[in-house]
Amino acid sequence: MEIIIHYFENIPSIHRSLILVGGIAFFWVLEGVVPLYRGAYAKWKHAIPNFFFTITTIIVNFGLAFLLLSTADWVQTNNFGIINQFDMPLWLYILIGVLLLDLIGAYAAHWVEHKVKPLWMVHLVHHSDHHVDTTTANRHHPLESVVRFVFTLVGVVVAGAPIGVIMLYQSLSVIASQLNHANIRLPEKLDLCLSYIIVSPNMHKMHHHYVLPYTDANYGNIFSLWDRLFGTYMYLNPANIRYGVDVFPDEKENASIKSLLRQPFQPYRKPTTGRVDTVPE
Repeated sequence: MEIIIHYFENIPSIHRSLILVGGIAFFWVLEGVVPLYRGAYAKWKHAIPNFFFTITTIIVNFGLAFLLLSTADWVQTNNFGIINQFDMPLWLYILIGVLLLDLIGAYAAHWVEHKVKPLWMVHLVHHSDHHVDTTTANRHHPLESVVRFVFTLVGVVVAGAPIGVIMLYQSLSVIASQLNHANIRLPEKLDLCLSYIIVSPNMHKMHHHYVLPYTDANYGNIFSLWDRLFGTYMYLNPANIRYGVDVFPDEKENASIKSLLRQPFQPYRKPTTGRVDTVPE
């Protein structure tokens, strides 16, 4: 564990880039081998706006990285945060740190974005993808990248996470998001078993169904326990899923970078409540 945490304390930028690009490349290929949906769509054309928002996410995070480093240094210098208040084995220290960062930086951030109207309008850029695949993982408006970064900073303070734990969490978060958005078909029993530990592909795909109440469920990114613990877990047969969001149904408009950049500033549109037959777990 010491070797792992030392590596992530000093992880080179090129390695972080390889995790991002390598993950996309791996799942992109896998989508061609075992696709969940074989619907015909122009995969490269579809990826263009998603790659654009991947770049803006990188720029935002890189530009604010000094805040992350400063915060991590402060909590360690002042022995602040939950994991710094107890003596525990290093493996448990790392695990609790990653769990808390996932809870606050991913689950809580995601839940708030769905409940606060202005933030929901920002988050709609992510939900308005009509063909969810691994490139959708990083389809976030630059304003959302800032919001997520703020929640991550709060997570660092609450957890008391050092930079090694933060970098490990962010690396796991990238891969988990690419996995659970990937257009891949896992055996149903395997996907269900995985969903008791991590957010599996089928579990997250349901969150991208175009109507409530499914849009407001399964907020997790790495660990699925938060949805189960807080009562936001739901299951929908993948065969019934239709991607997109009912308040912005125009697929052409939702594939335009210019339109997506303007989307958060449009008038708020109240989601409708539609239901699709559920399949019990």
